[in-house]
Amino acid sequence: MTDRINRLPWRFWIITLVAFINAVSFTIIIPVLYPYAKQFGLSDFEASLLTTAYAAAQFIGTPILGRLSDRMGRKPLLIISLLGTVIADLMASLAPFAWFLLIARVLDGITGGNNSIAQAIISDITSPAQRTKAFGIFGATFRLGFVAGPPLSYLAQLVPPLPGFSSLGMSFVVSAAIALIATGLCAIFLPETHQVCDKFELTWSDFKIGRILKSVRHPQLGRVFLLTFLSGFTFTIFTFAFQPFFLTVLGQTPGRLALIFAMFGVIGFMTQVFALDPLRKQFNIITILAFMLAARGILFLLIPTFPTITAFVLITIVFGAVNSFPLPLIESILSLRSGPQEQGEVLGTNASFLSLSNAIGPATAGLLVSFGYSFPFWVTGVLTVGVAGFALSLRQAEPTG
Repeated sequence: MTDRINRLPWRFWIITLVAFINAVSFTIIIPVLYPYAKQFGLSDFEASLLTTAYAAAQFIGTPILGRLSDRMGRKPLLIISLLGTVIADLMASLAPFAWFLLIARVLDGITGGNNSIAQAIISDITSPAQRTKAFGIFGATFRLGFVAGPPLSYLAQLVPPLPGFSSLGMSFVVSAAIALIATGLCAIFLPETHQVCDKFELTWSDFKIGRILKSVRHPQLGRVFLLTFLSGFTFTIFTFAFQPFFLTVLGQTPGRLALIFAMFGVIGFMTQVFALDPLRKQFNIITILAFMLAARGILFLLIPTFPTITAFVLITIVFGAVNSFPLPLIESILSLRSGPQEQGEVLGTNASFLSLSNAIGPATAGLLVSFGYSFPFWVTGVLTVGVAGFALSLRQAEPTG
């Protein structure tokens, strides 16, 4: 009887497959965005604006898509979001000017709420007892897509480009094709999971960014949103800083850097699939979250303390496992603390705070690197330990289930 209750519905596996394909599509363009921008003669700072523009647009668009999915249904909004990625990637692959490429990245960001809509679908079709396991598997599958994307990007550059496309532009073409496959799977196989409101009305308040920021004052969810931002902010400092540290301080090659990225993905996938749910059954969810954040902060501090490639690999193996816990745990907490008619908006708002951290974190890391390649690790290590302490405050209004 217990196995039947805990068994995830078949619709969950469809949305998880769509998320995997979408993650592959997204990560295909990560290795080529910077060199592609340089083809247009952009400076390093101007090239970084492509990432900032995407994250800022996603910050604005994701909660709007989430609220619309609460009113119009999950399926149509997920299809629209995926089609936005298809169109944006095709625009980027054919961009004649730098500003056209920037518009493509903004469009991709505005329609980039497909992940939060998928999470809302999971909340629709799972029970509270299933939710932590479901979000763990979903996050692990999404992470697995990050392993498959960069190799496909490399292969796309080896294929003779189609007429009118550059070799780097072919990565965007492959990304668009894969996103189109995800759109088709969603349209054909995924049923609607949310009861559509009888009356639909879109007001200006749906587009006010202040509403997102005011969500920090929500009595049950505000601190969770803030935790998402702080966790993402400290993590994105690391994601920028570890690359020059690995290449310059440790004297490694870009090829080995790609292997490190793949290792992160594989270890994170294995950990989320096999360790998250058993730990959730044995320990308090807030306790697990705080412990993993504290461990992440300590690992940040250990990297510059032992600046050798052997130590770096060992530390990052542990880091790959530890880092797989915070986000699905936070999403599970949010889902448990919100009602069925607000799941899309809540998870979409949370994704916006993550997008905001993704926009601010790398820029902060760029400033910290100017003080030395090790300096960002000291700063983000101390900050992350502090974030772990903040996570413990969530116990004051801890969800049950």
